[in-house]
Amino acid sequence: MSRAPRLHPDGKIRCPWPGEDPLYVAYHDTEWGVPEYDDRALYEKLILDGFQAGLSWITILRKRDNFRKAFDDFQPEKIARYTDKKVHALMNDAGIVRNRSKIEGTILSAKSYLDIMEKGPGFSKLLWDFMGGKPKVNNFKTTASVPASTPLSVQISKELSSRGFKFVGPTIVYAFMQATGMVNDHLVDCHCHATCSKLQRKPRLKAK
Repeated sequence: MSRAPRLHPDGKIRCPWPGEDPLYVAYHDTEWGVPEYDDRALYEKLILDGFQAGLSWITILRKRDNFRKAFDDFQPEKIARYTDKKVHALMNDAGIVRNRSKIEGTILSAKSYLDIMEKGPGFSKLLWDFMGGKPKVNNFKTTASVPASTPLSVQISKELSSRGFKFVGPTIVYAFMQATGMVNDHLVDCHCHATCSKLQRKPRLKAK
């Protein structure tokens, strides 16, 4: 269904998907589409997008704090060492999505992440190099125009899969690209489109 941006009671025009849910609106306004360059934060977002598969994002968003607590704040160094006992505990944690394949995939993805961090090029650099280091700004007018995947998300999906990551199909990867600001898919009339479009340059790294 073709859905255009809508005017909210607060006087702002937004993409239609967050509806009026305060949590969803806050996520749309402050996180979605904002370029993320932190390695660990990118890992967390990729894992959560994998858990979303087959579910709505608001379901994951409502459980995000529980996920962070259950998965040690998504520290790959800790997750990579999870044992069968830990997996069993996670499968009994009602605060998260209890899917054994996704939990085990999170552990495998943590090991792959650490390999990239230790042997290069680094997780953030690996991903952002596909974008030439800066976000792609789209100018879609309705949700019907926004793709579920793109040739680039297929390419990134293949790269991640080849490195051992799990639940990184092209559709999941594109949702991840949208969430982390690799692409700006706020509808062009949404008030966040212009804001995110200004955040194109990677912040300078501090000299060591």
